[in-house]
Amino acid sequence: MTISINRRALIARHNPIMKSVNPLSPLSVGNGEFAFTADFTGLQSNPQAYKVALGTQSQWGWHSSGGRNLHRFDDLKLTQADTYGRNVGYPIDESGQEKKFHWLRQNPHRVHLGQIGFGFLDECGQEVPLENLKPYEQVLNLWNGMLTSRFYVDKEAVTVYTCCHPHQDQIAVRVESSLMASERLNVRIAFPASMETAEAWPDGIALVWDFDEEHETTLRLREDGALFERKMDDDGYRMVMECVESGFHQSGPHRFTMVPRDRSESLEFVFGFCPLQNELNLVSYEETAKASASHWERFWMSGGAVDFQECRDSRAIELERRTVLSQFLTAVHCAGGNPPQETGLLYNSWYGKFHLEMHWWHAAHFSLWGRTPLLRKSMEWYRSTLPVARELARKQGYRGARWPKMVDPSGVQSPSTIGTMLIWQQPHILVFAELCYQAEPTIETLSYFRDVVGETAEFMASFLHYEQQRNRYILGPPLIPAQETHHFESVCNPVFELEYWRYGLQIAQQWRMRLGLGKNREWERIGLQLSQLPTADGVYMAHERCVDTYTVHNHDHPSMLGAFGMLPGEKVDPETMRRTLHKVIKDWRWETTWGWDYPMAAMTAARLGERNLAVDMLLMNTVKNTYLPNGHNYQSPTLSAYLPGNGGLLSAVALMTRGWRGENFRHAPGFPDDGSWTVKQEGLSCLY
Repeated sequence: MTISINRRALIARHNPIMKSVNPLSPLSVGNGEFAFTADFTGLQSNPQAYKVALGTQSQWGWHSSGGRNLHRFDDLKLTQADTYGRNVGYPIDESGQEKKFHWLRQNPHRVHLGQIGFGFLDECGQEVPLENLKPYEQVLNLWNGMLTSRFYVDKEAVTVYTCCHPHQDQIAVRVESSLMASERLNVRIAFPASMETAEAWPDGIALVWDFDEEHETTLRLREDGALFERKMDDDGYRMVMECVESGFHQSGPHRFTMVPRDRSESLEFVFGFCPLQNELNLVSYEETAKASASHWERFWMSGGAVDFQECRDSRAIELERRTVLSQFLTAVHCAGGNPPQETGLLYNSWYGKFHLEMHWWHAAHFSLWGRTPLLRKSMEWYRSTLPVARELARKQGYRGARWPKMVDPSGVQSPSTIGTMLIWQQPHILVFAELCYQAEPTIETLSYFRDVVGETAEFMASFLHYEQQRNRYILGPPLIPAQETHHFESVCNPVFELEYWRYGLQIAQQWRMRLGLGKNREWERIGLQLSQLPTADGVYMAHERCVDTYTVHNHDHPSMLGAFGMLPGEKVDPETMRRTLHKVIKDWRWETTWGWDYPMAAMTAARLGERNLAVDMLLMNTVKNTYLPNGHNYQSPTLSAYLPGNGGLLSAVALMTRGWRGENFRHAPGFPDDGSWTVKQEGLSCLY
């Protein structure tokens, strides 16, 4: 690939720079498997100054309150939903089983591994109140992954460098200050309790500092530092901290202090985490910083790039900022071995569990930006949990494998009044497999995904109902579409899901042909006889029984737009979709939408040739389309980070810049061609 964009300059334009505390915008360093979120001191010294939990989270760190087998999913009473004369059980009713229902929904939950911060003393040896610290400047260098924090303690300057190792769960820190020479700086380690299971919905943001008796922390001193062993019910983990010339002592329940003994004006230390049964071999600050710099330079140089600097539209520089920061944030929070939670590794939302219907929005963009290996990392999770998905389909009387919505790392679904009825996550795995194949069209790729593709499609085929009277296959009921405001008993042929079913089965059929298996006759018949997309008054409806789509049900996701934009929309009539888009813009209650709805609408507008509208939708000025100084997509006070919005923005920018298959590859086909948008791009791939 020829590199013509000055990528270092492009990235440097958007290094986050904080001159004061922004309570919603802490900065993170991480590697996709592990992340550490810092305050203005470069550690987690003053978390009270932030409205967001300063998390230290991993892909492996989970806990079940009271033990892993306190309740079992099979013990839940299921609600029987009529499915064309056959009852299918779903865990949607908590009545009479509240404790089991809520425990299974909330467990296991992701663990905040620890809070590591500075302590400061004044000249008299007294604690310096945290509010007396004065931030000066904090810069996150995106090119090398280094967070540099400068602040003052009683007029004494402190500079802190913080970075994450790219290949292990380790943070490295360097401190420069005269405070060390007078023993006025120390490092404090605190371990919160795990989240308590509650019948009420917790916000998931605050760390729990009560219940000291419900977890254990053991300090074991080492020649070069300390080992902390943590135990919570059946779960546990280790933290290792290494620092030359330092001492450790316990300062409270689950609280410890590291005191540097070297009176020089610089200090380096490293710390990391691992499961209880594992060993962690830390490397030095210098090695970590070098590895971080190499990793991030390779990241920025090897993938795609889009440069908006020459655009005349005043909004272009903000779009460039969002695009650059979204690449960094999704690499830190969404590029692990498991599908990510909505808030990544920043703090817990929905108990830290991940929502598979969001995985497309989190990760499909990796392939479009030339970074398919980051998407493929999470594909092993689908392969490893295939038996669980297969068993779920079997218990419901279907063939193949059914992928649920809200799951833990084992693949077990969470009970929910809504989530267990969603289905649009099902075709995602087929799209992911196809994106991986397009990046690496080999027999190895086909073999790797063969079972997952085949069994996913088998469920999709068996989930449809053949309506003999009208000689068609129909989708639902029972189901809840992406627009979650509909009752599962009434939904039939939702536009987006219907088109996604068609497209997914086409992909699966292609895979059979590539593998030399021949066409599946049932899938071929479904493709010919699948219901038409429902319309009324010249526009697409949410589903064919929803006559009040644009009056009563004009809130939450306008998911019908996804049938042409996010999807190629083979059966979509462009003019009907054009009228639909304009009606959605006019009549939808946009304050009720979510962050990925804006890039979804932008992709629809782009495919329709509505270039100006595509930009307007992508940059619509609404609360749910806010991008904070740290780059996160803000939704609400309890959801200040919503990574499906970031990932969706990257997919939309790729489509609007590079185009899609079947398009004639005009310059930036999703941006206005009136000279106001001069878009440079390289390394991007077409969306299907």
